[in-house]
Amino acid sequence: MKENESKVLYSFVKDKLEQDIRRGKYRTGDKLPSEFQLCSDYQVSRTTVRLALQQLEMEGKITKVRGSGSFVSKPKVVQSLTSAAKTFADQMTAQNLRPRSQVISVKVVPATELLAKQLQIADDEPVNEIIRIRYASDEPLQHETSYIPWALAPGLVDQDCEGSLYQMLRIKYNVKISRTLESVEPIMVTEAMSQLLHVPTGAPALYLETTAYEASGKPIEYSIGVFRGDRSKFTIERHYS
Repeated sequence: MKENESKVLYSFVKDKLEQDIRRGKYRTGDKLPSEFQLCSDYQVSRTTVRLALQQLEMEGKITKVRGSGSFVSKPKVVQSLTSAAKTFADQMTAQNLRPRSQVISVKVVPATELLAKQLQIADDEPVNEIIRIRYASDEPLQHETSYIPWALAPGLVDQDCEGSLYQMLRIKYNVKISRTLESVEPIMVTEAMSQLLHVPTGAPALYLETTAYEASGKPIEYSIGVFRGDRSKFTIERHYS
């Protein structure tokens, strides 16, 4: 079989299985038909079926269990990158998920060259470093490291960082975020990150880099987030005049 024909066939099988999942033929936790049965149903080779299943697994839509088969994964957790979006807790609650933030550490560190550039401060100026893991119904979803100039938020403690940082900055320090600039790119999970997010090393992930600004244009926060690729989906809302 030619390579192009093989790609067309495995894409066809993948698309059909995705349609069946979306339409509810296979629900979360359901076992998919065996590879042998799928070969028979679609009149394709076992290699084609395996390619389709591998792609679905990479996209987090199914989970393969050695010796048991392939099962439909949980729906991805949707988060909005729109500036007017609700807090992380509100977005999780709206999806019937229990939000929680585990504060790993809160400490003051000297600004590196990168942080000084992103936050428009002097090199070595003190910066609050906040490291958290955010959960959706007790499942780790993202690892987040935030940096906030100490001069804007002196005296931060762990309890300040258990919820929305933006709400905390507004209420405790009268610092209001006006806009954010974000970039997203795909990465693979490192060995250290795999232990924190409970996914295999090399699993797909999303790397989100954010800089938050006051209305004056002054940077308030710079953060780096690593999101599980198998559980995360971002939405963006745009408005046009």
